[in-house]
Parts: sequence; structure tokens; C-alpha cells
Amino acid sequence: MLRAFAYQLELFWLALSFFSRLPIPNNTPYCSERMNRSGRYFSLVGLLLGAICGAIYSVLILILPNEVSIALTMVASLLLTGAFHEDGLTDMADGIGGGMTVERRLSIMKDSRIGTYGAASLVMALLCKFLFLEALLGYGNVLMVWVLGYSFSRAIAASLIFDMPYVSDLDSSKSKPLANKQTLPELIFLLLCGLAPAVWFGWQVSLSLVLVAVVFRIFFKAWLMARIGGFTGDCLGAAQQIMELLIYLLLIVFAGLGYLSMGAIE
Repeated sequence: MLRAFAYQLELFWLALSFFSRLPIPNNTPYCSERMNRSGRYFSLVGLLLGAICGAIYSVLILILPNEVSIALTMVASLLLTGAFHEDGLTDMADGIGGGMTVERRLSIMKDSRIGTYGAASLVMALLCKFLFLEALLGYGNVLMVWVLGYSFSRAIAASLIFDMPYVSDLDSSKSKPLANKQTLPELIFLLLCGLAPAVWFGWQVSLSLVLVAVVFRIFFKAWLMARIGGFTGDCLGAAQQIMELLIYLLLIVFAGLGYLSMGAIE
């Protein structure tokens, strides 16, 4: 029992090290197989990062204006993750926006330079995130907004590994260990952990999030298959960023209609 628990904890450390700059124990074993199995914990990594960002905001808001607190929390988030997912969004936008063939699109994605499509996507994503979070300030504890946005968006992004082919160069890709298929139990665990924070907002929000996520995943998967024939690590990062914005936007809609469970988040 202890050995099994230690193994799962080591998988969590690997997931945390891959998607954040937070330190993990130096003696954590690593291999490609363990890294692939660690995918089940991507939602929990998002939950932890969201909780940290929410806590940072909760402290900053005590001494700084709302807008400044949000901006500094976003900076902290970028430092925590190394702008990992934002980099994926930028590269995917440049590759698919600037390439006319599959080979050219994949080649552009590997280029570390930022083009017009990538710069525009990054600026708009950060701007929308700031505006959406600001719009949610008057609707209770924003900490839970961060937690839900970070955990569920990572769950949906990582779920693409389950039924899509990996199309990047496995020998040079930083996402090589994640390219293998997920098992069904891993997928279910990933999604349940990602959606769990939605319970805080009520069943209406939870059900709506599931519907939005299903629609987004169907269309995003079809779009990627049509343009590059599968997914890359950059595409997963882009999926996370887009899904996070959709989560905040849905919460804004519910807040405006008066359907948020305000008692649960005050």
C-alpha cells in the first residue's frame, strides 16, 4: 500500500515538474513510461496552481487595487508555469496561421521566433483573461474561479491525448513522453478531478461547463485533424488557454443572468 502511494506521489511530482517551475524532490525517479502515466495528474497540477494564484490574489487585494492585483497575479502565474501554455498558443497560432501545408505548419511551430499570428493571439488571450477575471470580481471568492479555470482547462487539453495521433517529431519534441495513449481510467480520473471545483458553483454551472467543453473539444479536435492531422504539445497548450477563457466567459454569463450560486462563493 505504501509503495503504491509512493509511486502515485512520484507521478504527481513528475506532472508538477513538467507543467510548472515549482521544485520537486530531487530523488524523484524519471523515465518516459512514468512521465506518460503522470498525465492523470495534470488536472491536480492545475488545481494546485490555481489555488496558489487565488491565494496570491487574495493577499494582494488587501493592499492594492483590483486591477493591479489581477495583473500581478497573472504575472505570478506566468512565473509559476514558465508561460508554458501561452508559448503553446503562440506557436500553434503561428504554425497553423502562417503555413500552407502540414509540413510547413509543423516546421513553423518548432521555430522559437514569434510571428504576427502568435503575437496577436498571445496579446488577445492575456487581455481577455484580465478583462474576464476583472468582470468576475463582484461575484464572490475569486480564488475558486482561478482553481476551476486552471484545473478544468488542463483536463480538457490533456484529454486530447486519449483519441488523437501525435504528429510532431518524437525524437526532438519536449512532449515526447506524453505522446502515448491514455487509458480510459486515466482519462476519467483526469476529467473528474478537473471538473470537481465546479461543484462549488452549483449544478447548473457544472452541467453547462461539461456541454461547453464537449462542444469545444469536438470542434477543436476536428480543426486540428483537418490542418495538421493530429496534435502537438503546442496544440495542447493552446487548448488549455482557450478552454480557460471559455470557463471564465461562461461564469460571466451565469453571473449576469443571476444564476451563480452566490451563497457558495461568498
